[in-house]
Amino acid sequence: MNEDGAWWQHEQGQPPRMNVVAFSGGKDSTALALGMKERGEQFMLLFTPTGDELPELEEHIRKVMLATGALLVRPPAPTLESLINEYEALPNWRQRWCTRRIKIQPCIEWLTINAATATLCVGLRADEEERKGLYSEYIRTRFPMREWGWGLDDVRKKCRDAKLVPPARTDCGLCYGQQLREWWSLWKRHPEHFEKGVQFEKKYKYTFRSPSRDSWPASLEELRAEFEKGRRPRGLKEEGVDEPCRVCRF
Repeated sequence: MNEDGAWWQHEQGQPPRMNVVAFSGGKDSTALALGMKERGEQFMLLFTPTGDELPELEEHIRKVMLATGALLVRPPAPTLESLINEYEALPNWRQRWCTRRIKIQPCIEWLTINAATATLCVGLRADEEERKGLYSEYIRTRFPMREWGWGLDDVRKKCRDAKLVPPARTDCGLCYGQQLREWWSLWKRHPEHFEKGVQFEKKYKYTFRSPSRDSWPASLEELRAEFEKGRRPRGLKEEGVDEPCRVCRF
């Protein structure tokens, strides 16, 4: 914070800059927000919603906002359901328009509009030097956790100490890229959300899961029937697993 009490950084010939945390709700962006709050830095949280978030994620976002006092910015974007209806198809590995149109494009548009006045703070750690920011070419970018020398253990400890351990899933509930055990977890914990996926598949004659991907049925309706019989995926963890989409956990 500057001597005049402003929370932005003054630069000669430049307008004041606001800190904006690239926030997914995952462990890295959660720890980043907590660390910046501890250091007296004021900021906003930039979150690109899909309209298909699970309740646990929405609750975690609310708790982080309360803990940090930060406002949440949600750039205008289409929802997963609106794009499924627009394309009359379901996203898959070959048609990954969901990530591009819901996450990446709206974020780039917001960053471009605010490039002169904002600094994007990204939760890349000191122990992952090979990774680079996705949006650095569009806006001035900081990596505060690298400035602090924070690694994975620091991130996990910060979330635990604050009692703000993120949910296992921060991507779409109906993400095509999730693993079989995550589909099981969705069926078990959020049957109404699983049913929504079943109805999408019936309507558009596609499946979220690729056929012949494994020995399990591709369609969610047949997959549910297997779950209801008591068949369980290998490596099942009741507490959940890491989310698969890099952009959605960024």
